[in-house]
Amino acid sequence: MLLSVAYFPPVEYFSLIRRAGNASIDVGGNYQKQSYRNRFRILTANGVEDLRFPVVHDGARAVTAVRVDYSTPWVAKTKTAVDSAYYSSPYYEYYRDELFSILDSRPVTVWDLDYAVIGFFCRKIGLHLPLPSSEPDPEDYRELVHPKREPVLANREYWQVFRDRYGFVPNLSIIDLLSNEGPESICYL
Repeated sequence: MLLSVAYFPPVEYFSLIRRAGNASIDVGGNYQKQSYRNRFRILTANGVEDLRFPVVHDGARAVTAVRVDYSTPWVAKTKTAVDSAYYSSPYYEYYRDELFSILDSRPVTVWDLDYAVIGFFCRKIGLHLPLPSSEPDPEDYRELVHPKREPVLANREYWQVFRDRYGFVPNLSIIDLLSNEGPESICYL
């Protein structure tokens, strides 16, 4: 199974990794606007919020060459939004500092940032990190896991911090599942 890189990927992304057993991530892929490569969704007190990071538009197309733009305070905004959304969840405090250290390290390219974040979540959930690959795969999910498409897999419900206000919201970023279910996240997937 071949997936694209993604920033704080949605729950279905990790469900696919778990089900595949030998997933890989496309290292040769191009950056695509309005994809999970630089955005994610969380549930806040004000509803669903999309967070994204800017990229430098210098003609580069490959995710390994497109640079992350640190000229705006998006890291601080992301940290504040994620803190606000999950600080009262039961497991968030156990993951926060290590996750934020990835953002604070200022990875240079989209690939560097996304792969570091995916690796963090895989370690915390107990999944094998998919290896980079530039080989074609008959199970190509690169464009199927996309914010503009319906989820490939249906999400079962789990407890969410703002569920009482908005009901269960499926396919949010994996930070939602991990913050609310902690070590049991692997069982959910």
